[in-house]
Amino acid sequence: MNEAIKISNLTKSYGTRIVLNGLDFCVQQGEIFALLGINGAGKTTSLECIEGLRKYDSGSVTMNGIIGIQLQSASLPNHMKALEAVKLVAKWNKASLDKTMLDALGIYELAKKQYHQLSTGQKRRLHLALALTRNPDILFLDEPTAGLDVEGQISLHEQIRQLKAMGKTIILASHDMTEVENLCDRIAILSGGKIAFIGTVEQLGETIGKHYNITIQTESGTEKYESENIGDSILSLLMQYKEKGETIMDIQIDRGSLEQHFIKIAKGE
Repeated sequence: MNEAIKISNLTKSYGTRIVLNGLDFCVQQGEIFALLGINGAGKTTSLECIEGLRKYDSGSVTMNGIIGIQLQSASLPNHMKALEAVKLVAKWNKASLDKTMLDALGIYELAKKQYHQLSTGQKRRLHLALALTRNPDILFLDEPTAGLDVEGQISLHEQIRQLKAMGKTIILASHDMTEVENLCDRIAILSGGKIAFIGTVEQLGETIGKHYNITIQTESGTEKYESENIGDSILSLLMQYKEKGETIMDIQIDRGSLEQHFIKIAKGE
């Protein structure tokens, strides 16, 4: 696969505070790539530098294609109609309207609605339509389903998958780990201004190692434990409860969620 984006030794500081400290990674053409990080990890700064919205101190950003950016919010006039906004952005970029795309996103249904009349989901669809106006090769999505109900999330996820099927490269910023797990080919986790992990969700689990969550329910309540050796832990816990004379009513074991793996790496654990 060819590289859609290449980031080399990217640095950015605010005064004496170093936010990006030699950031290096690549995004391949046609993949959905998630950039993750806890608050203060440099995720927003990274995206803004890559998108060209913020100047960086040193390093390089190479883009192979036209980009489109869907922000969480847009500074559209409250009384501007949805289709008017699309036509304005298209005229500004000297682009023709993609009627198939607008129809798929339901923009014609919103044509006469003013921006302030749109629901959160409808605004998300409009923002995506604006980002797609130039028929970009690379699409940045910042929390695309934030504030949407389940039906709205499912609909937007399907639209994102269709964009991938069309060969678009998608960079996703999200706090929804289920969304990341369901959509993304690879993920990168920022920690301390550098990439602490890059790879698939499965590779993340392998990097963390075997991590199990054990939940034991008795008549007196529920206790939770963490373990890396499930066999020894279960035997030890069973003996402890037997010695205390407590009857175990239920035992649940799970491997640990993507969110737990993410937090461990993001916090440098």
